[in-house]
Amino acid sequence: MRFEGKLALVTGASRGIGKATALKLAAQGANVAVHYVTAADQAEDVYRQIRALGRESMAVQADISDRESVNKMAGKIAGNLGAIDLLVNNAGAVVDSNFDELTPEQWDRTIAINLTGTFNVIWAVKAAMIERNFGRIVNVSSIAALAVRPNQLAYAASKAGVIALTKSCCEPLAQHNIRINSVAPGLIATDMVNEVSPAMIENLCAATPMGRMGEPEEMANVIAFLLSEESSYMTGSTVVASGGRILIP
Repeated sequence: MRFEGKLALVTGASRGIGKATALKLAAQGANVAVHYVTAADQAEDVYRQIRALGRESMAVQADISDRESVNKMAGKIAGNLGAIDLLVNNAGAVVDSNFDELTPEQWDRTIAINLTGTFNVIWAVKAAMIERNFGRIVNVSSIAALAVRPNQLAYAASKAGVIALTKSCCEPLAQHNIRINSVAPGLIATDMVNEVSPAMIENLCAATPMGRMGEPEEMANVIAFLLSEESSYMTGSTVVASGGRILIP
């Protein structure tokens, strides 16, 4: 199998893209640590599904914006499952707020989770990856990072930062056989779309050449590819998976 004998940590794995990715990696041989923030019951359900596939797993809680919390999570995983080989930084937050409405508090929280949180998790696992001379990392960004999105200023800025972080880490990590890439999804059928009006969803689908939202499993396929040796000559890259919708109306 693709990931036989590997241990993966997927953040934000209780639902959506994170859940689909955790189950995809487990189905392809990986043991998986399922990170969550507040959705303990959903994380436990993902844990049980992974165990049913015959893989080792555990559900771990952490606020990724809190460095101490992240370091404790990494320690728990190491103590129970071993060293992390595969990291998927998927956990994130979105705030719909335009230029005139955005508050400093909304900005701080969005950056803390989406950008600093991604940094915190990488820094919590990279030393062990460097020591073992192996690691594969995928950071989940967004097409909001690649086009103007005035109603999601903080979100777009944070996700652009994730792409810059990915690029900036690729050279020093490559010296230790650690590859780091990112994926920029378009509109995906997750719980987040419940916060958007049906009219907006219809408009966004109409602006997508493929005419529909993406499914979490489709993003999981891209992430699994980037973690696998099928992408062995890729690092520092961002793969756009948006059904053809790059510019957002």
